[in-house]
Amino acid sequence: MDPSNPRKQSEPEEPRFLDFPHLPDDASQDGRPLLNKYSSTITRGHAFPGAQAMLYAAGVPDQESMRNSPHPSMHLLELGKTIKSAVQKQGMLAWQYNTIGVSDAITMGGEGMRFSLQSREIIADSIETVTCAQHHDACITVPGCDKNMPGCIMAMARHNRPSIMVYGGTIAVGYSKLLRKPINIATCYEAAGAYIYDTLTQPDDGGDRSKTKDEIMDDIEHHACPGAGACGGMYTANTMATAIESMGLTIPGSSSNPATSPSKMRECQKVAGAIKICMEKGIKPRDLLTKRSFENAMVITMALGGSTNGVVHFLAMAATAGVSLTLDDIQRVSNKIPFIANLAPSGKYFMADLYEIGGIPSVQKLLIAAGLLDGGIPTVTGKTLAENVETYPSLPQDQAIIHPLSNPIKSTGHLQILRGNLAPGGAVAKITGKEGTRFVGKARVFDKENQLDAALGAGEIKHGQNLVLIVRYEGPKGGPGMPEQLKASAALMGAKLTNVALITDGRYSGASHGFIVGHVVPEAAVGGPIAVVRNGDTITIDAETNMLSMDVTEEEVQRRMMGWKPPQRTVTRGVLAKYAALVGDASHGALTDAF
Repeated sequence: MDPSNPRKQSEPEEPRFLDFPHLPDDASQDGRPLLNKYSSTITRGHAFPGAQAMLYAAGVPDQESMRNSPHPSMHLLELGKTIKSAVQKQGMLAWQYNTIGVSDAITMGGEGMRFSLQSREIIADSIETVTCAQHHDACITVPGCDKNMPGCIMAMARHNRPSIMVYGGTIAVGYSKLLRKPINIATCYEAAGAYIYDTLTQPDDGGDRSKTKDEIMDDIEHHACPGAGACGGMYTANTMATAIESMGLTIPGSSSNPATSPSKMRECQKVAGAIKICMEKGIKPRDLLTKRSFENAMVITMALGGSTNGVVHFLAMAATAGVSLTLDDIQRVSNKIPFIANLAPSGKYFMADLYEIGGIPSVQKLLIAAGLLDGGIPTVTGKTLAENVETYPSLPQDQAIIHPLSNPIKSTGHLQILRGNLAPGGAVAKITGKEGTRFVGKARVFDKENQLDAALGAGEIKHGQNLVLIVRYEGPKGGPGMPEQLKASAALMGAKLTNVALITDGRYSGASHGFIVGHVVPEAAVGGPIAVVRNGDTITIDAETNMLSMDVTEEEVQRRMMGWKPPQRTVTRGVLAKYAALVGDASHGALTDAF
């Protein structure tokens, strides 16, 4: 539908929706119709190991049920009930309601992932709607996954009534008896790459090495996610939780209290008193959502090695709160903050491990003492951030998770904002230093993520020559939905394809690592230069000069653009069509209400 053409308003395009792979309508087994026509896409075989790991954690009892039963967040509901009871004991009425939640682990690598980022807007819309429509006086949100948290904060900024966030908490660390080591959700995807390239074996450590790659995959899928909670490394969920705690919008310890721990239940009890303080003192979200607090969010993200997704979410939260924040601010903070956390995906440890040595309050205490984190910002407790963490212990001298500031993993931040003739509007790179700071290679172009997945599945990406894999038409409008691409990035790591870098106008998961660049603006679907990259073009990723370029002259780029035509829209009806029509670019937060 063309909004500028009134006649077209009465002649809408043919309705088009996403085409999800599924079993034939007449599929049957032993004479009985199969009911798991859609869920079987992710529950059979090992193409979606992360999805199966998360489904086991959610309660699927065994492999037989996983493979053959139809699939018509238990944990957050129970936390909500505890909070409701605690609020009532404070002499207030408590109304509990829910909004939606998309599991990135379950949807990763499939068409369902296109619904992930746009769910942030639905969550924000839902909370704003109920809070305002029902005349609620205050709001306590209980999100569990990455985009859920910024959705909650954006809603708080809109309705601006006393509000607190309670993070659902991080998952416990899994363990594989066959690999004889701790594992987590990212292990599933990296193992999938090793599975495809026939390098998935038990370790050569003197123990058993008799298990097949299928047996190892089964073991990983069963044990990567041992229960409730968000993905356990410094992935996007823990990135957003630590950032929001450092902004003062949770009570102390929320981001590191594990999901099923007694400390998480105690937090749910305490939050009732904190929301009453907010109401009595008139502490509102926009009082806390300031340039100073966003600075804290960026500082803790750089120090801990957080997700690239934090960038798009910080920009969206700030814009919603009326705070000026740009990509240049991200780079400015990255330039001055050392990367000090030995946390997954690039490191060894997990948030549950950090909790055992003091958690995020102890890290905040270190950074405040060093003058890197602003301890003077107000918080939902009625105290400053520094006052909140004053009684927490300092990090133990003998711990190995957080490096001394005098001996960082990297002297500056790992998130880099790149620009150049491939991304004139900006792009976000995650470069921890382990993979170097500069990469040059020949482009191999894929117009959708599934094309790259198919090439990886067929073993077509080889070791040897440096390659830059370009995945385009996966931006906010072109995807639609700007899907994360952990399946491909993790498969490359699992296959040890260190000669490969990745660039996309879509996103990468917080669990992604390696030489990766996402959020390319302008995206391909709106005619960004990424749309005219060709196989064999030389691509340079340079984190030292913050450049992302293709070795193509401006005249040649313009010539190619003359022959470019926008692709037909994949979706013309439904929620993704609305999202594609409304969403802005990633460099401004991918907002849908910035008219």
